[in-house]
Amino acid sequence: MSLLEIEKLRLDIAGIPILKGIDLSIAQGEVMGIVGESGSGKSMTALTVMKLLPEASRAAGRVTFDGIDILAAPEAAMNKLRGDDVGMVFQEPMTALNPVKTIGEQVAEGIRWHTGASRANAEDRARAMLDRVGLPERQFPLNRYPHELSGGQRQRVVIAIACALSPKLLVADEPTTALDVVLQAQILDLLRDLVRERGMGLMLISHDLAVVAEMADRITIMRHGEVLEAGPAADILAAQKHPYTKQLAHASTHVPEVRRSHTPRPVGEVAPQARMAGERPEDRSRPPLLSIADVVKDYPGRRSSLFRKPEPFRAVDGVSFDLREGQSIALVGRSGCGKSTLARMILALDRPTAGSIRLLGDELSDKSEPQLRPLRRSMQVVFQDPYGSFDPRHNVERLVAEPLHLLETRPDRAERRERVAAALAEVGLQAADMEKYPHEFSGGQRQRLSIARALITRPKLIVADEPVSALDVSIRAQILDLFADLNHRLDVAYLFITHDLTVARAITDDVMVMHDGKIVERGRTGAVLDDPQSEAGRALVDAAPDLERALARRNAPA
Repeated sequence: MSLLEIEKLRLDIAGIPILKGIDLSIAQGEVMGIVGESGSGKSMTALTVMKLLPEASRAAGRVTFDGIDILAAPEAAMNKLRGDDVGMVFQEPMTALNPVKTIGEQVAEGIRWHTGASRANAEDRARAMLDRVGLPERQFPLNRYPHELSGGQRQRVVIAIACALSPKLLVADEPTTALDVVLQAQILDLLRDLVRERGMGLMLISHDLAVVAEMADRITIMRHGEVLEAGPAADILAAQKHPYTKQLAHASTHVPEVRRSHTPRPVGEVAPQARMAGERPEDRSRPPLLSIADVVKDYPGRRSSLFRKPEPFRAVDGVSFDLREGQSIALVGRSGCGKSTLARMILALDRPTAGSIRLLGDELSDKSEPQLRPLRRSMQVVFQDPYGSFDPRHNVERLVAEPLHLLETRPDRAERRERVAAALAEVGLQAADMEKYPHEFSGGQRQRLSIARALITRPKLIVADEPVSALDVSIRAQILDLFADLNHRLDVAYLFITHDLTVARAITDDVMVMHDGKIVERGRTGAVLDDPQSEAGRALVDAAPDLERALARRNAPA
């Protein structure tokens, strides 16, 4: 008998069908990958197993965990199961952790609640579990708070909480989506080791076929609340018999048609010794749109002694590069390498400690906010989380029109609506969408709204900070198509900040690898990613999920 058995599971919420007869099972020590687009029912299947469903939901069918009928189990019984026999790792660790409790308290809390252990004993077990997930006490004492940790470290705390009581089943819902590729590889290795050591079952929910190919023994492909295909992961992903499975595989390595058919701007061959310096003889004749020279950013360090001045922390260390009109550059690197700090300085949201940042020949770092207003028209930003960058109380017309206050002459209402309608049309939305609110759109549509807002002042530069990392592969492909089309039609230049090397490969002309605040490698995107010369570049490429490489490794003779 399987550890978890789901048979003919149906779920509706307020009368709307969500799951339509789901069948799947997970054995002890097995990794089951559940793959599908947003809205396919992946997360609702997991929440049904945890019995954490909304008030208006109704579930039918059979869900059996370790012989227990989950759908019939009272809440008291589920409270005993959750955290003890079934653990769950959520996608966003910061929302799963309590910001006012230390990490030690949060790991020890479940141990004390389920086992009745003393505080000291629970802390000892918490300490051992945190050490097991790569957070040893000498570096990460139990009295640290979540905000003092990086994204990958917080995700390790969430895994420690979920695994502290050696659950029989671990449900991991997109556990690595927001992490850089090196951290993602470390988290996946950790989950794989825990499955092997403890013999627990793992339900791994992901939209990334390459991740599932690396991890899963079996795979279930879902769409619109139904199972389309299921079986051994290597067989399903190698054969790709179902058209939807093939569609997901193609989307994961998607290159926009505009970029496939468009010859890159000539830059000439770069000698190996010139690659690090980024020398481009043909580029010198074109004045740079953005010029960064020897930029440094220091932050105050922590005071270690009452009588000792704290050493400053250098987040960006002597960065220099040029970006020209219509050029698309990727800035890649691990979390904490300084990418977002550099972006904030380029956007004049933060000032450099030293160095020069020029846009259209004008120095940004010494200007007051009123002096920056005309320059801000020429640069806009697209954030990772479009929902978080919108005021949910405002409709689309007001949200997209926000940058129009930067214009010298503010448009009247009729002209404003005309500009908003034009911006929406450019990103594939309708003028009628002006009256809607952010919650009425899907994730991909909200990102289109972000791009429309960025375009409305006709900027020459868009800084895109992880603009597709939270989207499933099919929606990501659509947004990349949109970015490429706008670059081709409007000659917009992009600085793409991303940890996803497939995105960099698909959408950018050049790539820069950042490590410990420095640019350690740069060059044509294909050249750098096919043959990285820096240690940091090789680490990123080696850790990046790759569907073909994963399948080749799984099918190789032992």
